[in-house]
Amino acid sequence: MSPVPVPADPPGGAELPFFVYGTLRPGEHNHDLFLRGRTSSEEPGRMRGLALYEGPGYPYAVDEPGGSVHGEIVTARPEAYGRLLAELDELEEYVPGDARSLYERVARDAVAADGVTVVRAWVYVAAPAVAARLRCAGEPIENGDWRRQRSS
Repeated sequence: MSPVPVPADPPGGAELPFFVYGTLRPGEHNHDLFLRGRTSSEEPGRMRGLALYEGPGYPYAVDEPGGSVHGEIVTARPEAYGRLLAELDELEEYVPGDARSLYERVARDAVAADGVTVVRAWVYVAAPAVAARLRCAGEPIENGDWRRQRSS
């Protein structure tokens, strides 16, 4: 079975799920603060084309061909979506067009745990200046799974 094709970019105002790979994952502190009770589904998944780097208590995803990051695909409840999106942008210090942002929110394909289903989702990746520093001097998370890295 082939993955379902998805559009290259979400239409304006699209309510995409989120792909979370760090402190927003179930069981982590920001999940409890921001997502608990505001989601309709949460399922394991992975996102190709990214690598993880250690940050100060949280990871950064950085564009890297051949890389793969493990996390969860989280779908917000429709009535919570707008406010949640704004709160997550603030948490991730993402301001569209601001070069001082730590992250950028981009739409990418995530693969569900079944290995077949492709879901277009928002993901926060390191902003260009942060990504450049991490590639030069950062500590990569080799297995692409921040939670597993911390427990080993």
